[in-house]
Amino acid sequence: MGFRCGIVGLPNVGKSTLFNALTETAAAQAANYPFCTIEPNVGQVAVPDPRITKLAAIANSAKTIETQLGFVDIAGLVRGASKGEGLGNQFLGNIREVDAIVHVLRCFEDGDVTHVEGKVDPIADAETVETELMLADLESLEKRVPNLAKKGQQGDKDAKAAAVVLGRALDLLRDGKPARLTSVGDEEERRILEQAQLLTGKPVLYVCNVDESDAANGNALSARVFEKAAAEGAQAVVVSAAIEAEIVTLDPADRAEFLSDLGLEETGLARVIRAGYALLDLITFFTVGPKEARAWTVFKGARAPEAAGVIHSDFERGFIRAETIAYDDYVALGGETGARDAGKLRSEGKDYVVADGDVLLFRFNV
Repeated sequence: MGFRCGIVGLPNVGKSTLFNALTETAAAQAANYPFCTIEPNVGQVAVPDPRITKLAAIANSAKTIETQLGFVDIAGLVRGASKGEGLGNQFLGNIREVDAIVHVLRCFEDGDVTHVEGKVDPIADAETVETELMLADLESLEKRVPNLAKKGQQGDKDAKAAAVVLGRALDLLRDGKPARLTSVGDEEERRILEQAQLLTGKPVLYVCNVDESDAANGNALSARVFEKAAAEGAQAVVVSAAIEAEIVTLDPADRAEFLSDLGLEETGLARVIRAGYALLDLITFFTVGPKEARAWTVFKGARAPEAAGVIHSDFERGFIRAETIAYDDYVALGGETGARDAGKLRSEGKDYVVADGDVLLFRFNV
């Protein structure tokens, strides 16, 4: 299990350049004009995690398999997209299908790269895109909420509950606020909101695309974006798409020195992934053996059977127990045998909540 992030933004902010760098492909055409990306390009990238290398070395695993992260490069939105401008309906549909939105904002000046609005203002850009998403959600809910309320009055309890939750979202949208700020009282209300697939209900990661010289510390434009993200409970990172594009052309052995020369400790991809994990409350667990060491992703709070189901539905259906070793114990004690001898291998049942870094072996019977 990974998660699927849709890369959005106005034309010419660096979306396709970032996508190409993240996926180490040239699948998306990067060109200096609007709508160069018409069909959404999808790329899968391995999530870098140094822990899996240590686990594989200890277990003498023949290979390592990282968990995957999906990026969807969605064509640039423009003002009026909610009404179909600039192929807007198609683009909005693509956004609806992703788990989170990676909103790329231009935070650099360059006279050679045109700006669809005629000036560089990342906050205005963010508001342009979000306004179109809010208008689309508003139009949807103004039709759905009255219908649900009517069904609720006729005795449909599910419709009544949905009308209450989506009514809160509608009130926010009418006040010019995104649906992701809707208050939910319990898991059932959260489920209702998620199933509504509202465009502004999705978590947002703002990516500030800056010049190479600002890649380490950002600039005044990116600082404004970070303030906006903090006020919304969103996440933000600084990335230089130009640097990321150059990194992927280098030999892996030369990348660390290249980053160091620029005052960077890690790639933009690593920052985007870490922020994305925080945004979606994701954690990683591992399975380790002689054939392979493999990383898997689940939502924080997932119980052992759910984690087993990520590997195979039979594992969840016939779950008996999970033999569990914490990552630090596995490394410190030299693997499964050492952990078992030290009493650090635990047998956990169906109610066990998986912790980040757990090394798990599932016992099941179907």
